[in-house]
Amino acid sequence: MFHGVIPPLCTPLTEDGEVDTASLERLTGFLLDAGVHGLFVGGSTGEIAQLADGDRDTALRTVVATAAGQVPVLAGAIDTGTRRVLEHARRAQTLGADAVVVTAPFYVGVGDAEVREHYETLHAALELPVVAYDIPSNVHYKLPPALLGELAQVKVISAVKDSSGDLESFQKVLDRTEGSGAACLTGSETLADLALERGADGIVPGLGNVDPHGYVRLYEAARKGDFAAAREEQRRLAALFGIIEVADRGRVGRMSAALGSFKAALAARGVIACARTQEPLLPLTLDEAARVAALVESAGLGPVS
Repeated sequence: MFHGVIPPLCTPLTEDGEVDTASLERLTGFLLDAGVHGLFVGGSTGEIAQLADGDRDTALRTVVATAAGQVPVLAGAIDTGTRRVLEHARRAQTLGADAVVVTAPFYVGVGDAEVREHYETLHAALELPVVAYDIPSNVHYKLPPALLGELAQVKVISAVKDSSGDLESFQKVLDRTEGSGAACLTGSETLADLALERGADGIVPGLGNVDPHGYVRLYEAARKGDFAAAREEQRRLAALFGIIEVADRGRVGRMSAALGSFKAALAARGVIACARTQEPLLPLTLDEAARVAALVESAGLGPVS
């Protein structure tokens, strides 16, 4: 279930801030047509922390229905505490998700014993596989490779999604989980080739919304052992990732700059109707969106028919 290219879907919104289900259906179809191996709904790229519970459910319901069993659908069950996460996870299970993706608890500081109990509680209460999501930039806690290895070896977690950007730490996760059957996925847009060469099972790139075909080519090249071709594709994708630098960082934060650029690129390609982000995140300005569109076009990515 946990292998290949698994894009964390953007959540298209209408001008009024509601989930744009028609655009989300188009985005899902676009990714499936590109040959992705799974879909991740409700991650950081999907603005999970900004969406109301009903909007989370609408997004997941839409993707599950559109995918119609063609690939596994992973659902983010991300919140501040175990009971709240469990509520999200149970709804995801009811809505047809194939697995849930869970960070460490956040807002309050947590220690390793608390994080261990968090994952153990979820595993015991759910019928779905649990994917541990390491994103210290947002959660302000780094999942220790030793703890991930212990949880994987006793089947509490079925996979790890590493969005730390720390390749050395990711190597330790690969080593600690070896033989457990747990998959190791990288969330890096720019280190995917290196992670795959070291033994990663798959990629979860936000930029994969914009250019899923490129990441599928990268993964397939690496799977065949052609790491020279994988590196060449990675260089091209790393250049495209420069769209996240367009936004004025004096006006918006890191997440708005990245997610705004992804949505502007998708709108430029005709995949989604509107590049709005959910408050408090601000979308790109018209000028910034035009610059993103020009970069996307110069990368050879035209409108999607």
